[in-house]
Formats: sequence, C-alpha cells, structure tokens
Amino acid sequence: MNNSSHTVVVIGGGAAGIAAAASMLRRRPGLDIAIVEPTDTHAYQPGWTMVGGGVFDLASTMRPMKSVIPKGAVWIKQAAASFQPDDNQVTLADGSTLSYDVLIVAPGIRLAWEKIAGLEQTLGQNGVTSNYRGDLSPYTWELVQGLKAGRAIFSQPPMPIKCAGAPQKVMYLACDHWRRTGVLGDIAVEFRNAGGVLFGVADYVPALMEYVGKYGIDLELGNNLVAVDGPSRKATFAAPDGEVTVDFDMLHVVPPQVAPQFLADSPLAAASGFTDVDQHTLQHVRYPNVFGLGDAGAMPNAKTAAAARKQAPVVAVNALRQLDGKGPTAGYDGYGSCPLTVERGKIVLAEFAYGGKLAPSFPTWLVDGTKPTRLSWMLKADLLPWIYWNGMLKGREWLAGPGGLIAQ
Repeated sequence: MNNSSHTVVVIGGGAAGIAAAASMLRRRPGLDIAIVEPTDTHAYQPGWTMVGGGVFDLASTMRPMKSVIPKGAVWIKQAAASFQPDDNQVTLADGSTLSYDVLIVAPGIRLAWEKIAGLEQTLGQNGVTSNYRGDLSPYTWELVQGLKAGRAIFSQPPMPIKCAGAPQKVMYLACDHWRRTGVLGDIAVEFRNAGGVLFGVADYVPALMEYVGKYGIDLELGNNLVAVDGPSRKATFAAPDGEVTVDFDMLHVVPPQVAPQFLADSPLAAASGFTDVDQHTLQHVRYPNVFGLGDAGAMPNAKTAAAARKQAPVVAVNALRQLDGKGPTAGYDGYGSCPLTVERGKIVLAEFAYGGKLAPSFPTWLVDGTKPTRLSWMLKADLLPWIYWNGMLKGREWLAGPGGLIAQ
C-alpha cells in the first residue's frame, strides 16, 4: 500500500473539487495538491435537463476526468473510505492513507435510489426515467416524444436535493413539447412534490404558477414517492391523507439525496451527515485545517453548480491563509442559481442568497430574473456551459470572485 503526503488533499473531482483546486493553483502555482476521485468521466450535470428536453446531446455534457484535472495537481484515482482529522489523514478504499496540511471535502451528494421501493429494478424502462442520471436523460426525451396521451407524473422528494428546480424544469420542457405538437390536451400532467411550496424562493413562484396554469398541471404538494411498480405502471405516494397509488404512462423520478456514507460516518459530519462548516468562511467548525464546499457541505444554501462556482474562490483564499497560519478573510453569502426552463427558448433565472434574498448577477433592465426571458435561455444554453468548462474548472473566477470579505 502506498501511503503518501500532500500539502492539500481535495476529496472529489466534481465541479466543487476541481474548481477549488484550480482556484488555489492559480493563486499559488506549484502548490502540492492532490485530488482524490475514482471515476474516469467528469459531467456537466446542469446539462442533463437539456438532454432530457431534446436540446443537448448527452456526449456534450461529458469529458474525460484527466482533461479537467488542473495542471500541476496530482490525480489519485481512488475513492475515499474514511477521515481521521485528528491525525490529518484520509484512508482510501484500498487501505492506503493520505496525509495533508489542509483538507478540502467536496465528494458531492449521494442519490439514494434504494429509498424508493421497486425503483432501481425499473429505472430506464416501463416509462420510468430520471434526469438525475445522465445515462437516463436521453430516455426522458424518448418518453416525452413518444407520449401522445395518458398520465405523466413528475416527482420531487424532500430537501435537500441538488438543483431544487430540476424536478420541475423537466416537466415544463416536456409540456412545451406536448403543447407544440398538439397533444398536451390529451395528457394529464401531475407535479407531486414532497414539499409545501412550488419553489423555495417566493419571488419566483408567480411566474412559475403561470406556467403551471398554462400547461394545465395538477400540482400536488406534500406528496412523497415511496414505491414504484414498473411493470404495472403504478406509483405510490405518501400524501397528507395517507398513501395514494396512481397509474402512470410516464414517471420522472427525483431520488432522495443524502450525504455520502463515508462522510456521514466521520468526525467531519454535522448532524445532517454533511460537512460541518461555517456557512460563510466554509472552514470546518472543529478542524480549522479542513474546508468543505459543494453539495456535500452542511451550509443552508441551494445545492447548485452556481453555488460551487461562488464557493470555490472563498475556499481557495481561506485555505491558503490557513496554510500561512492566518485566519479566513473571504466569505460566501449563500449564492445559488437555478435557471428554470419554463419553455424551449425561455427561462426564469432564479438567483438568490441566504434567507431567500434575491442576488441577481445582472441589472434588472437587462435580465429580470423573476420573469421568463429569452436572454436567460441563451445564458443557460450557450454561455454557462462554456463558462463551466473554460472558466470555473480552470480557476477563472468570472462573476465569482471571493467577495464578501469579513472582518479579520
């Protein structure tokens, strides 16, 4: 077994881990930094909604992991198994250990498909799909194109989930296709959401409700999917008045989501299972040489790639200061963004910070995020993927500098 040591160890080669590593290396070229990531492929996950809507090709959302590892970083192609923060050590799946001066925890969130009875056996067949798995997003579009009549159900589990708007984005794009092809009137569309509101930030709800009305969507709140019988095409929901089982012709499922088990079982976890960090400095509350960002963080922000884009520079600044024996100076304000695809060619660009405070990136005369606009669609379809691959993952902090400086 190969036990080794690095100045900085990053757990996770997703959006958050790569962006944080790239931001650190831009500030300090030559920094000894290792990224622990077992998979061969890096995915632009926000693109999967567009694949499921027939806008993007799946291949355009994927790149080889080796191509996104920042120049100068060491890629350790393994999974992390456990943390020993009192010893400044991580144990990997093969039993070897990594020692560090600073640890950055960004392993993402785990999709807990198994929490819905019968789901895993029927995913990708019997009309059951999910854009939360990239390989299934083309099947979503296949189902949308094939459905001419019947019942289409879109589910959303309790929070936290990554991209809280994604469960309804897929629905609006499907409805828009059905409207354009003249079959929407023959399809009963239901949005069964475990939560008590359509969307968590109230300012964006009126525009979304207009589309719920326009498409004739039956909105059922307090409905949590608990079981799927694919061959019989039946879905069972826990509802306010008890369990209800409904037939479907198409079912788009969003799985419950939890912290990765090796993180939840570790001394780094908060009660939620996620990394227990200060919500502004992103520094661990008990281990000052540990930082957390991305979907695995316990911060009360929306779990989106846009949030990770803003968090990465904050972690980069504060982690480098920790290496230098200084306290954190950069702060994260809870920014998250959710471009809600309400129809092909129009998006409600939800941008908000902690407490549901609106946090627009552009002046309202250019983009009013509370209204559906063509410009927001162009941003989502054309600009954001380019910024992701060529900016965020390379440590270029366009629209995402480490603002929110806090008093030292």
